[in-house]
Amino acid sequence: MQPTARGARSAKGDRTAGLPGELITPRRTAHRGSAGAKQVKAPESPEPDRRIRHSGGVSDRGRLTLAQRGVRRTLSMPPAMISRLVGPPPQIDGRTLAAPVNLILGLERRGAATTGRGEDVAQRRADLRRSAQLMMPPIPGVTAVERRIPGPAGSIPIRFYRSSHAAGPAPVIVYYHGGGWVVGDLDSHDGACRMLALHSGCSVVSVDYRRAPENPFPGPLVDATAAFEYVFGHPADFSGIPGAVAVMGDSAGANLAAGVCLAAREGRGRPVAQSLVYPATDLRLGHRSVDTLGTGFLLTKPDILWYRRQYLPALVLVEDPRVSPLLAEDLSGLPPTRIWTAGFDPLRDEGMAFADRLREAGVDTRDRCFDDQIHGFFGMGLLPGGLANIASICRETGQLVHAAVRGMP
Repeated sequence: MQPTARGARSAKGDRTAGLPGELITPRRTAHRGSAGAKQVKAPESPEPDRRIRHSGGVSDRGRLTLAQRGVRRTLSMPPAMISRLVGPPPQIDGRTLAAPVNLILGLERRGAATTGRGEDVAQRRADLRRSAQLMMPPIPGVTAVERRIPGPAGSIPIRFYRSSHAAGPAPVIVYYHGGGWVVGDLDSHDGACRMLALHSGCSVVSVDYRRAPENPFPGPLVDATAAFEYVFGHPADFSGIPGAVAVMGDSAGANLAAGVCLAAREGRGRPVAQSLVYPATDLRLGHRSVDTLGTGFLLTKPDILWYRRQYLPALVLVEDPRVSPLLAEDLSGLPPTRIWTAGFDPLRDEGMAFADRLREAGVDTRDRCFDDQIHGFFGMGLLPGGLANIASICRETGQLVHAAVRGMP
């Protein structure tokens, strides 16, 4: 199914239509300090580079593992056969869930798929890492280098991606992984970042920001902002073009990207664009889709509530625009924006609402809904058509960034 596009509105109101191998595992908690800890200035120069070979989760020859081949065969069954196994795909709000996605959800209901549920943070993190390894095929043609850059509470691990065919300076996209500010890391989103570097015509810097509950709000946002500012201020370190730095993220990472853009209006360096994949924009959780799609579609309302408890030291913070960007009184002056939502995602409506508010504020904004998908599809390359969906987001993000760079003074 083609995604539903909700195009940019002009000032007059018109609408236009795998886990990497040989990886240095990030050390994530005590040595980097909590959000309330004494701030320690890190060295000004980053640590030496470590080149990352993309072989984890796939064979050394870069092919699908046996498990991945089995998943691909299973998900490629005819829709009629899938319906006989798990029932017909649900239809909600005029949208029909993709048959292979319905199969994943059916297997989850039967306990045959990793769910990442429960109260144990370490288990949730391990579950996401495994599912990301399983659902993303190897992405050739991209080099990745692991570094550390200075941060306000210790050095911040990053991973720098560049297409093997790239030559000369290019815009840079700073990417923030999703995972409810609690799970997710450089590994879980390695495949998505490789796709972004391959299809956008940009270099990519993936940020391993501090996570809750060890480092609740504002820790992740502080790291996200510091990483953007460092990349913006050191273009030569990333084969970049001075001033040509965009931000992007998925889910909680998209929330951080939006927060970085809001904060940057008061700073010296501003992102040239932002690309937000199924963003969390309103942690009050009052939008209709949180309830209508909050059960049975992988990400559930109880999940969202659990992540919110880990991230926020106090519930009153849901009203803070740094937590809920949709609630910012003034959204003018933000960079050109693209927002991507999923038809069967509890966060769908708040993503669309954020796009509408940005347009009302005069921001160049377009949003597209992948009607037959669920939250997390940006990391599900083994789904039939999955890589095509991911590539389309990456290409359109690249077009957005390059257009913004051409318009730079």
